[in-house]
Parts: sequence; structure tokens; C-alpha cells
Amino acid sequence: MTTLRVGVGSGNPVKRRAVELALGAAADDDLPSDPTGVAVESVPVDSGVSEQPTGHAETIAGAENRAAAVLDAEPRGGAGAPDDGAPDDGATYDLGVGVEGGVAGFDGADGRYLIMWAAVTDGDRVGRAAGPSLALPADVAARIDDGEELGPVMDDLLDTDGIAERGGAAGALTNGRVDRAEALAAGVSGALGPFVTDLY
Repeated sequence: MTTLRVGVGSGNPVKRRAVELALGAAADDDLPSDPTGVAVESVPVDSGVSEQPTGHAETIAGAENRAAAVLDAEPRGGAGAPDDGAPDDGATYDLGVGVEGGVAGFDGADGRYLIMWAAVTDGDRVGRAAGPSLALPADVAARIDDGEELGPVMDDLLDTDGIAERGGAAGALTNGRVDRAEALAAGVSGALGPFVTDLY
């Protein structure tokens, strides 16, 4: 029996859930190595970019850096490791996944947008894809331009705490119509393309 071991380069439970959703949408026989199961683990790593990535290039770099760092991370396992249903054998990860949110503009569109990028790597190949983009209110965009981070800005506006680990700005900006985990899962699903099809 072989288990596909996937590390998510973040301790954020929403990002882990996004990867679980993306892998759950794939048919078992299209995953690398034809595994009998999939184990998704959170692997907190540094993105290597600013806390609030701005622009597509920095956001993509953050996702790629997280994915690559997972493969370099010490594998979990051994005494005291959390019991999250993942194998406890100390093996390395088969796939590293990085998910990064940022703020950017688009040619032909006014204003600033919340953007989402995902990267998946096995150490040789890298898949990349974007999730949905959502327009930011002008006052939020102005605060980001002044150097603030989107999560704390949204927490301040909504009088909440830790929105990034719940519905996120995407949920708040759409009154719950965009689920953050599902939105990120769209990016992860796209980034899995080179690993689940022979078209690449």
C-alpha cells in the first residue's frame, strides 16, 4: 500500500482544507504513483516574500517558495507528533504545495484586487495556477498601499480576529458567497494539472 504524502506549506487550516478539497476532487487513478491513499499535512514554512505580497510576481514567488520549502522540511513523525491521520513513518513528502494570497492590479481594470496563487512541486516539476480574483474596496486598497496587511485590515473593519484562518477577505467581500477554502482549492486544482494529466 502506498500513500501519497502531501505537505502544505502553511500552518493555516484553511489552506490545508483547500488542498484536501483539491485532492478529493481528483480520481484516485490520476494521482502520481497510483496511491491507495492520500495524507495531507500542514508544514509551516517561510514564504520568502513580504507578509503582504503585492503584485503577481511576488505572490507567485511566495507560493513557489512555500511548495519548495515543504520538500526541504524535516518530515513529521516520531513521538509527540500530532495525530492527524497522516502516516507517522518519517518519510519525505511526495508533493509540496504552496498557497499565497496577495494584492495586485490588472491591465484594463481599475483598482486593486485580492489574488490567490498556488504552486505544486515534486522537486522536478512545478505546476502553477491562480484562484479567483476579487476587487478590493477603495478604502481597503488605500490601507494596503500604505503598508498594512489585508487580513488585519479586514479584521479591523469587521471587528473580528483571525479572519485569514476562517472565511478570509474573500468571504467578507462577497457576504459568504465565495468560500475561501473552495477559492484556494480552485488554484490548487489547477496547479495539480502537470501531475494528473499527460497533456503537459
